Amino acid sequence: MAFCSIPRFFRANFNKVCHSQNFKALHTNSHLLAAEKALLLKLRKTTGYTFINCKKALEKFDNDIKQAESWLHEEAQKEGWTKVTRLEGRQAKEGLICQLLGERNAVMVEVNCETDFVARNEHFQQLVQDVALAAMAHHHRKIKGQSGYVKSQLIGGDLAALSVSEGTSLADLLALTIGRLGENIALKRAVMLGVPPEWRIGSYIHSSVVRATGSPMGRYGALVVFQGGRGDVEALGRKLGQHVVGEAPISLGNADDLPCGDSETRLLPQSFLLDPSRTVAQYLAEEGARILDFVRFQCGEGGSEGK
Repeated sequence: MAFCSIPRFFRANFNKVCHSQNFKALHTNSHLLAAEKALLLKLRKTTGYTFINCKKALEKFDNDIKQAESWLHEEAQKEGWTKVTRLEGRQAKEGLICQLLGERNAVMVEVNCETDFVARNEHFQQLVQDVALAAMAHHHRKIKGQSGYVKSQLIGGDLAALSVSEGTSLADLLALTIGRLGENIALKRAVMLGVPPEWRIGSYIHSSVVRATGSPMGRYGALVVFQGGRGDVEALGRKLGQHVVGEAPISLGNADDLPCGDSETRLLPQSFLLDPSRTVAQYLAEEGARILDFVRFQCGEGGSEGK
């Protein structure tokens, strides 16, 4: 029987049934697509990998997000170790400086990357945080049983060799981050300070961002070791650190040194940044304080240290 000879009533019901079945299929498919998109977005947000790689991982493991994430990390690790060698010669002068402060201990680290865009990335910032934590753990192990002032430094490969957990080094995390972000990243340096109870460590980070963990990060940083001080000694330490960052002294100098003008590179004879009418030495005398040492980091360049 030709379709055109079917009565209008049956044709109408036939069309309704077909439409209903198609609608259900489309409705089901749209739910599946929405669920897959949600998984894709979640994996992308959690790992930071590209949408293409996240989609590939979910397809590979039938939307099992845990297996997909594990596989992405493994692939990034492999790719990262390859990129470490391939990108090594590329200039990396951007990045962040991070400080960790304890009761009588402080750590300041510098990690470099190629672009400011990557420096703002949360995965890069997590790496910087991990470097600071590893340096602080190393510092605590090193000074165990020691008293007095302790100052030590690590650069490049010695810094990368530090462990973050059993079987995982900073070099491993570096490779993973390079594989994830696709830029040359360098663990440049770390300085670690420990002081006796009567000494204090002032700190300052300029142009800072603060991660959820509370560690300040920025492009310039200073640690200042000092004694004494009246009133708010934490604020005093911050002001001294701010001066060191702003005026970039190279050496400490002596309290009775005469200033030699705008090109003065000794800390104590310099005009105090927050009150140029007096020198740093005069400001310290009024505050009943004495600076013993300092360290200054500037991202992408060599730091100046107190002697």
